[in-house]
Amino acid sequence: MNNWNDGYVVDIAYTYGYYPGMNPARLPLAFAFHGLRAPAIQTACELGFGQGLSTNFHAAASGTRWWGNDFNPLQAAFARELAAASGSGAQLEDSSFSHFCRRDDLPDFDFIALHGIWSWVSQENREIIFDFIDRKLKPGGVLYLSYNTQPGWSAFMPLRDLLVQHTQQVGNDEQGLPTAARIDAALAFAAQMFETDPVYAQANPFMRDRLKILQQQPRSYLAHEYFNRDWHAEAFADIHRCLARAGLQFACPAHYIDHLDMANLTPAQRQCLAGISDPVLYQSVRDFMVNQTFRRDYWVRGGEVLDERQRVQALALQSVVLLTEPDKVPLTIQNVASEITLNRLIYEPILQALSDYQPHTLVDLAATLAHRNLNLSQVIDSALMLIGTGHAAPLPAESDAATQAQIARRTGDLNAWLLQRAALAPTHGLGSDEGDISHLVSPLTGGGVRVDRVEQLFLLARQHCGDDIDAWPAQVWRHVSAQGKRLVRDGVRLEGEEENLAELATQARLFARTRLPLLQALQVA
Repeated sequence: MNNWNDGYVVDIAYTYGYYPGMNPARLPLAFAFHGLRAPAIQTACELGFGQGLSTNFHAAASGTRWWGNDFNPLQAAFARELAAASGSGAQLEDSSFSHFCRRDDLPDFDFIALHGIWSWVSQENREIIFDFIDRKLKPGGVLYLSYNTQPGWSAFMPLRDLLVQHTQQVGNDEQGLPTAARIDAALAFAAQMFETDPVYAQANPFMRDRLKILQQQPRSYLAHEYFNRDWHAEAFADIHRCLARAGLQFACPAHYIDHLDMANLTPAQRQCLAGISDPVLYQSVRDFMVNQTFRRDYWVRGGEVLDERQRVQALALQSVVLLTEPDKVPLTIQNVASEITLNRLIYEPILQALSDYQPHTLVDLAATLAHRNLNLSQVIDSALMLIGTGHAAPLPAESDAATQAQIARRTGDLNAWLLQRAALAPTHGLGSDEGDISHLVSPLTGGGVRVDRVEQLFLLARQHCGDDIDAWPAQVWRHVSAQGKRLVRDGVRLEGEEENLAELATQARLFARTRLPLLQALQVA
């Protein structure tokens, strides 16, 4: 290798994202829908964990033992802080793939996860990662792999290469410009180029909009997403050929919406796919149908196939819970090519049945709603849609009492640490995607729940002031104002203390009435 980071961006930290597809608790429902039995996950590993939020949430909220690596020392240090806060025992280190994947003291794993990493590392590192998967994934084990894919990136790839070429020009190197400044300069250069109306832009008119979107993205996201030296967009068939050498087969999508062809494809497209019996060709053609840019998939090494009776039983007994207040769940969803309008006669009764914020098995939901002429199949499809859009979550299998108590303690300690961090105000400002951690962990779902920074500060104020809602705004304002931050209402920054406190009072009452009961049910608050 030429240098320690092997061409990967390390001078700007990755975002604090949470990625639910890496939650093993989501495997049973997804697998059962496709006729497979999900394995029990006792050992798991994430390669390239970024800030480590997902790994630490899943380690704290389950009995699974987690390992992982990231070769950015600052990110690894933060991930270890999270692990120490929860006491989960997650083994997280800062090291190269070459070092970590060749350790001889690691266990074999039931679950290995890579979010995007495959697309952003060198061929040498991909060979090391493949060897690790081949040696360390148990029979029956599951690989979560997300990656940039064709054909969706085809038109963008020349523009991406040009942007990276601009960041690497000699002048930037000589001036020692940081990555963020190089990205700004590259984007400005590309915008200037587009003003000349190049034939590339004429042939790909939507690239103008893509460039505008890039200009609005946090630079920490862009640096890791697009500006690494290595960047690949591979066809599904190429990934299949690679993983088949390790005895892995495609199990199903990890992104729940991708299970529902009725919601993503036209009747003509579904008819075309119905005539394809080869599963690899099916996925390849489907990627063309939706112009797929990013796949999130589960692969399995020798999956156990369920017969139809076992499949229906596994689906029926799966429990789900809401993550969003029912009246906040949109019934119009934007997919790749158009808007989907969900059937109110199906979704409104289901949301009403789930509005007690308690777990419900799918078979119980179907029985409860039988008088509304809803059957189990409709309930299952609706649950997949709600999970895929982030408004519901499947529940893990129930643990023994001792494990449940341990999980409750660990998640409580981790959430307490995150609330204290929210009080310190990240350097990028209130509501910033770059500095804020916008999730807490639920022991009920085994994963993350979206809670923005102001909501976190309300939870912290509640710890100090109890249920005296009128006292919350002053507590929150103390943290916000200490860093010179201000609230924004209807796009306007509120400057004075009085109007900031008034806005916080309004938000506090709304939070206590709507969000707090949900977070309490999810055992986050």
